[in-house]
Parts: sequence; C-alpha cells; structure tokens
Amino acid sequence: MSPQLMYALAALLVVVGLAGVVLPALPGLPLVFVGMLIAAWAGGFAKVGVATLVVLGLLTLFSFVVDFWATAHGAKRVGASKKAIVGAVLGTFAGLFFAPIGLFVGPFVGALVGELIHGRELGAAAKVGFGTWLGLVLAIVLKLGLACAMLGIFAFAWFF
Repeated sequence: MSPQLMYALAALLVVVGLAGVVLPALPGLPLVFVGMLIAAWAGGFAKVGVATLVVLGLLTLFSFVVDFWATAHGAKRVGASKKAIVGAVLGTFAGLFFAPIGLFVGPFVGALVGELIHGRELGAAAKVGFGTWLGLVLAIVLKLGLACAMLGIFAFAWFF
C-alpha cells in the first residue's frame, strides 16, 4: 500500500474516530489511535516514534476508564437502577436514528423508561434520567478533551 493511501486511510480513521467520540455506536478514541498508528507507520516511524505511540495508546486505554467512570458516576449520584443504565444505553442507540436531537434525548428517555419499569414514580425517574444523561455528556466532554490531547501530542511529535 502506498504511503499516500495509508495517510488517507489514517486521516479517515481519525475523522471517523472524532465523530465516534460523540456517537456512541463508534469506538471513537480507538479509531483515532489506529489512524495515528497508521500515519506513523506510513512515515516509517521517523516522525512519530514508539514512545509517542505508547503515550497515545495509554490515553486511549484511559478513555475507557473515563467513559465508564463518568457514566456510572452520573447514574450513581442520582441512584439509578441497572434498568435505567441499560435503558440509557438502549436510548442512546435508538437516538442514533433520530440524530442529532435523538443523541441528546435518547439516553434521557431510555433511563427514564428504565426507572419507570423499575417501579419509580415519574418525578424520581426523571431525576434519574437527567443524572444518567448528564453522566453521558460528561463522558463525551472528557473524551473530547482526551482526543484533543492526543491530536496535540501527535502533531507535536510530527512537526517537532
């Protein structure tokens, strides 16, 4: 495969990965990392070496911790049941079909329905739905920060 084709594939993976930070159906930061790895490989690892790739890999692994922590933290703070968390995940996937509004409303509605099935009253279920949704938003914001850090580290290694 030619280096130009590898760079194009790398750029595509990074762009799709950045979209995946916001869209839960795509593994965002792992795609960003794979794109950067391919770009480094296409350049013969001359500009971006092993040490930089290890740091980027560690940040990618850390993104999984951030994602689970933020989502669980938001849900736990408001006393969400497991049904609310499952509902939020299902609502997130359902929301993909009604993007962009569905991406914001889906997790809330899913958590709300999960809590109603769990037997909570509407007011308490809405509070849990909002807390779970807030946790998902926090996860997205933190992952966007990690994506920016990864892009910055890669660019620094590439140009300096």
